[in-house]
Amino acid sequence: MARRSSCGTPLGKSIMAEIEGYCLQSLLWPEPGISTERDLYLRLLGPVVMSMNDRCLTFEAGGNVEFNTAANVFNLGKWQRHCGLADVWLRLEGKGQFDLVVFGAQSGRLSEELFNAPVELSPGKPLRFDLTPHIQASASVGVVFFALRAHGEARFTDGAWETASPPKRLPLLAASITTYKREAAVQATVERFERFIARSTLAPHLHLFVVDNGQSADIRASDHVTPIANANLGGSGGFARGLLEAEARGFSHCLFMDDDAAVHMEALERTWAFLAYADDPKVAVGGGLTYANHRWSLWESGAIFDRICRPQWMGTDLREIDEVFQMEHASTGPKPHNFYGGWWFFAFTIAEAKYWPFPFFVRGDDVSFSLANDFEIVTLPGVLCSQDADFTEKETILTRYLDLRSHLVHHLALPSMDIGRRGTLGIPTWFFVRSLMQSHYDTLAALNLALEDVLRGPGFFAANADMSERRTRIAKKRQTENWVPLSGQPPQTRHRFDPRKSRFWLLLMVNSLNGHLLPFFGLWGNHVTLKSGQRGNLHEVWGAARITYVSADGTQIMTMRHSKLLALKQSLRMAKNLGKLAWRYRTLKGEWQRGYESIATRDFWQKMFESS
Repeated sequence: MARRSSCGTPLGKSIMAEIEGYCLQSLLWPEPGISTERDLYLRLLGPVVMSMNDRCLTFEAGGNVEFNTAANVFNLGKWQRHCGLADVWLRLEGKGQFDLVVFGAQSGRLSEELFNAPVELSPGKPLRFDLTPHIQASASVGVVFFALRAHGEARFTDGAWETASPPKRLPLLAASITTYKREAAVQATVERFERFIARSTLAPHLHLFVVDNGQSADIRASDHVTPIANANLGGSGGFARGLLEAEARGFSHCLFMDDDAAVHMEALERTWAFLAYADDPKVAVGGGLTYANHRWSLWESGAIFDRICRPQWMGTDLREIDEVFQMEHASTGPKPHNFYGGWWFFAFTIAEAKYWPFPFFVRGDDVSFSLANDFEIVTLPGVLCSQDADFTEKETILTRYLDLRSHLVHHLALPSMDIGRRGTLGIPTWFFVRSLMQSHYDTLAALNLALEDVLRGPGFFAANADMSERRTRIAKKRQTENWVPLSGQPPQTRHRFDPRKSRFWLLLMVNSLNGHLLPFFGLWGNHVTLKSGQRGNLHEVWGAARITYVSADGTQIMTMRHSKLLALKQSLRMAKNLGKLAWRYRTLKGEWQRGYESIATRDFWQKMFESS
């Protein structure tokens, strides 16, 4: 009886050797609800038709398919570097005669042909090709892919990259989703997981925990899904609860996932396989993120934290293979110490999590978790989520409060992130000035509160893990930064001068804090109307005394007006807080480093859940 690969397809005998194989990466296909951008998965040329429902290709003579795509290239370099992969096989399934060509691509060089042979596929009889000699005969190969050309009528149903080497371990992987009042999104994700697990041979090795912070998701328990009612302790508390449950039930690995992050369930198989073969248990797999409305455009594939979050490979067009190759080659090497992975998809070895989530509530918990723990984070082709990734549109005074808190804590609490007194003072200063330039006075008040809470020390965060008092207080501060229904047309932009075109006016606006130091600026400054996604774009608001934002759906507006009184009040408060931070810096840093050690622990969360 032939062994089945971890990808769920029977492993037939090789046409070149009597060896059974283990699946490393099966093909991903376009999928409604996830992504139907065909060029992310395969490229068709000539008389060939794809059936999305059946996941197959039907050819006439001369039809071609190439899998040099973001979802289906095989990054051999990552498998060799992190897993010591010694042999590589390609499995094909279908019916008919083809020419098979396997290509290898090196960094900075054109793809080269590694293998070329006519093949004949028969239903129920997968063919396997040992590519190891061909890869070894070439110079260093970073990524590989294959192409097929039909001789006549033919059908292609599946393919996978395999190895003859058994896995080093069989991970028990617990996926943990944290959700709050997003019933439809999480129910859809659970349904997709149940359908996937019913056909996957990894079923004995996978389980899904749904941590319901809103206690409203109505998820039914099954053999592979466990709902957990949880107090609303934010993402930090939700994922800590999932981690606690996974550890208590004997799982070796945990995967944090967002409730609304649409991801191919086969990405779990790729992740499981990589963790199964990883030489070092510190290896973690981080998923990339694309925009929900442009699923070919990358928001990030991992990120770096240095005073601010710096997404890596933002804007990469995943339809363009040259851009994909560049990203894959560059991301194969070592990562800097401040590289982190988002919790929309982050898989790791539980025993390697020395530090547990810190109670940030939301915003910064994933950054802190990656930075504090000594993970070796790897990104993989096709392990990619889609959601509303434009975080600028999601900005509120609460998120700005949370952002500043976490940014300061990373640098105060984690020795590896120490940037000194001056560097640390620069963080709240930049947050404040950025919002002042945009006349976001409610945000200025929230930023002051954030700095004051950091000055209170880690004990304040532990005592306010549910953020209930702070959420209420910050909501009451909202006076001008409110969305209101749009009646009629949005206000028209009025430019009396244009700093975008005049160096004199630009320098004047920069040095006057966008008119806050100029007399009567509220009377003669510009009026601008922008899209909500342009919030944070200082280039568009220079010289503006009134700024109106229009929501993405065009039904609401939010208007900020220049006010020297509000600016002065919050500026004096910020100056006082910065003085306290400078004066207490060394003492405060010591408090945070000791406090982080005691709070980001299993025991802290165990007591928190018992008392909630």
